[in-house]
Amino acid sequence: MATQQMRAPQRIKLYRWRWSGKGPNGRRVSGEIVAGHKDEVERELSGQNIMVKTIRRRSSLFGGVGKIKPRDIMLFARQMATMIRAGVPVLQAFDVVAESLKKPAMRSLVQELMNDVSAGSSFSDALRKHPQHFDRLFANMVEAGEQSGSLDRMLERVASYKEKIESLKGRVKKALYYPAAVISVGVGVTALLLIKVVPQFESLFRGFGAELPVMTQMTITLSEFAQRYWLWGIGLLIASIFLLRQGMKRSEAFAYRMHALSLKIPVIGDILDKSSVARYSRTLATTFGAGVPLVESLDTAAGAAGNQVYERAIRQIREDVSTGQQLHFAMRLSERFPALAVQMVGIGEESGALDAMLNRVADYYEEEVDNKVDALTSLLEPFIIVVLGVLVGGLVVSMYLPIFELGTVL
Repeated sequence: MATQQMRAPQRIKLYRWRWSGKGPNGRRVSGEIVAGHKDEVERELSGQNIMVKTIRRRSSLFGGVGKIKPRDIMLFARQMATMIRAGVPVLQAFDVVAESLKKPAMRSLVQELMNDVSAGSSFSDALRKHPQHFDRLFANMVEAGEQSGSLDRMLERVASYKEKIESLKGRVKKALYYPAAVISVGVGVTALLLIKVVPQFESLFRGFGAELPVMTQMTITLSEFAQRYWLWGIGLLIASIFLLRQGMKRSEAFAYRMHALSLKIPVIGDILDKSSVARYSRTLATTFGAGVPLVESLDTAAGAAGNQVYERAIRQIREDVSTGQQLHFAMRLSERFPALAVQMVGIGEESGALDAMLNRVADYYEEEVDNKVDALTSLLEPFIIVVLGVLVGGLVVSMYLPIFELGTVL
């Protein structure tokens, strides 16, 4: 137990410090330094002949520590590949990369990796201690690179892989967020009109002493309902989102049903479907091409699919392949993958160029996702304009109808 505690990596806390002072010529200078303590900042600045005036630690809300994102991991892999290719030893490469990082959280992570490697761990073992930042693919590729003496090439492959995966994720998010954002704005504007604007007209109409048009009466009734229950509506929406997320976290069966349902949504389901095929193909091509055994590569690809329906299907494919079946036949048996993808994988297996063919499958379906997202955006724009026009225009017309009728009477 004590040995395990000693082996646990010590967490290095770094912060971003904002400083100002005077340089050697009396010129005012300022900047930012990433360090653990104020004393370290003072020592570094005094070494540069700078008279320090103020040093303040930036708040975490304004980039004081920063959150590690997939893009940071991708840049780290590319920087390490460049350093190692240039002949820089791994430990020195860690030090150079850490010095160039401006995000304290990422710099802390790199320093922890450097400490582990300097203590005798391999690069891949050090990565496996941080599974929340470095997935199995990253660790397996680095391990393959260490064993084959091509660490720089493997790191470059990881960086390229993550770049393509993040690009694909961005396209899928665009397909999901764009309509949701526009519809939210439309609902928000309509709610604002019902809660704030319509009541002003209602007080005006009371002085007319005449029966209001049916459309206006419906709008006023809807406005009264919105004024009475808008807080309940917001609370119900927030509670529904919270319960949905918690349900997906706590129940694997519920999460699977939600993922299966998302694949059946018109247009968006097709985008999610093709993106899962692309991510599976890209991950499998990257790991298998790096020399990782196919069964283990399939295990990594299952975790990278991004959808539990595909994850379960890939794990079944892994079981079938481990019993001796060919990959393309196991993919056909899963009944999840398109015929084109299955045929191309079969050709790759027969020709001995499986990784190259899987990359072509990934390229094809990534382009399909891109085209589908563009088509969805083009289709949604006129549809959303019409919906917003009907919502907002209908409210405005219903409010001005009594005024128009009053004008004709006079």
